[in-house]
Amino acid sequence: MKFFVTGATGFIGQALVLRLLRDGHEVKALVRSADRARSLLGADVALCTRHDGSMGESLSDSEVIINLAGKPLIGDRWDDRTRSEIRSSRVDLTQEIVDLIPEDGKERVLLSASAVGVYGNRGDEKLSEEAPAGSGFLAELCSDWEAAAFAAEKKGVRVACLRIGVVLDRGGGALAQMLLPFRMGAGGPIGSGKQFVPWIHRRDLVELFVEAATNPEYIGAVNATAPQPVPFAKFAKSLGTSLRRPAVIPVPGFMLKIIFGDAAQVLLEGQNAVPTKALQFGFTFEFETLSEAFDDITQNQGVSITPFNDDLPESSYLQKRVPRYALKTRTVIPAPLKDVFSFFSQAENLGILTPPSMQFNITRKSDEMKAGIIIEYRLKLGIIPLFWRTRIERFDIDDRFVDTQEKGPYLSWWHEHRFEEQDGHTIMTDTVLYSVPMGRLANTLVVEDQLKEVFSYRTSMMRLRFNAKPS
Repeated sequence: MKFFVTGATGFIGQALVLRLLRDGHEVKALVRSADRARSLLGADVALCTRHDGSMGESLSDSEVIINLAGKPLIGDRWDDRTRSEIRSSRVDLTQEIVDLIPEDGKERVLLSASAVGVYGNRGDEKLSEEAPAGSGFLAELCSDWEAAAFAAEKKGVRVACLRIGVVLDRGGGALAQMLLPFRMGAGGPIGSGKQFVPWIHRRDLVELFVEAATNPEYIGAVNATAPQPVPFAKFAKSLGTSLRRPAVIPVPGFMLKIIFGDAAQVLLEGQNAVPTKALQFGFTFEFETLSEAFDDITQNQGVSITPFNDDLPESSYLQKRVPRYALKTRTVIPAPLKDVFSFFSQAENLGILTPPSMQFNITRKSDEMKAGIIIEYRLKLGIIPLFWRTRIERFDIDDRFVDTQEKGPYLSWWHEHRFEEQDGHTIMTDTVLYSVPMGRLANTLVVEDQLKEVFSYRTSMMRLRFNAKPS
């Protein structure tokens, strides 16, 4: 099928694009910057912008339109300008999309994002899709957003608005700013702790979009939340349990109001929303409980790091830059070796395998992958911007390739990607030999956990793209 996706470079969009590609769908993404989007979405996605004149043609050609675009609600204080930008990025864009959909008799589906904020602050009242909309800025915004999408029904389009809850996964989303304090034992409830958190694991959300694209029962409002929402106090306790850390330090509501102003209501208000329709339609959630979701998100995905004491591989680079540590991970990928090797050997696909919080962006690459080429990119570790220059030391098609860091944060970085075909599957083995400034102290306190998280994130994205699993 042919999909048109807005918001494709976001936390949900990146995962959804990979999942659609796994099923062999054609995906075209509406983006603001084609160069930036290519770094984030990889080589297999077609791109268009609102101003290049191709949006109408792209919509006409598409069978399924997935509308995820929207300015983040948290970040800026909600002055008049910010409220206008939040509204325009959702309602105005949706209206533009609907206006450009042709009335040509072709069967189409529009899946438009909405949010559980449509219900307003309703305490512990259980909210199915039949519950009326609430009041306030967020509720009115979501109502107008949905109304703009449902206007497409007049053109014969099947429309479903997925009212998305708090999306959880590694590498971004709601947990991006929460994990560090919780890992330090400084996490806890926000505000009263009584507000409900209508959460959903990103993988379940992606599968719900995939199901809604082909199942004609999905019409109208659909709560995109897990079956068991919880109060924030329980949410914090469950996250602390998965991390084996206490989670008892509260964040007073007045502090959030001082920092975020009216935007603090996103954190201080909640909805006890349940996915009544999805369950009625037979959708199976992989993560029904919060503990299952947190365990998946916080556990190490088969990445080991040990002191390096073996003989050095044959490499002039390692003769000059002796490594002190070895990272290893092995992944079983149920796809042909040629397809897997092709995917991983394209520099454009690095970004979609990198946590969004690292803001990965390729600044220099070659059109052809081969030994000796240089790839340059910028990224962030926390608030620290970094420049990285890679040289491809070795490139053996359908077997292995090796990249080395010529300039960047590591004293030594040698990364071998090795591929082996086995019973129709591909076994991918990564070996990284590295050294860091400040030696054992920096590796123990910072680097080891960061690398495990980066490679675990990559495994989670590979699962979306290839249904891969660590071995």
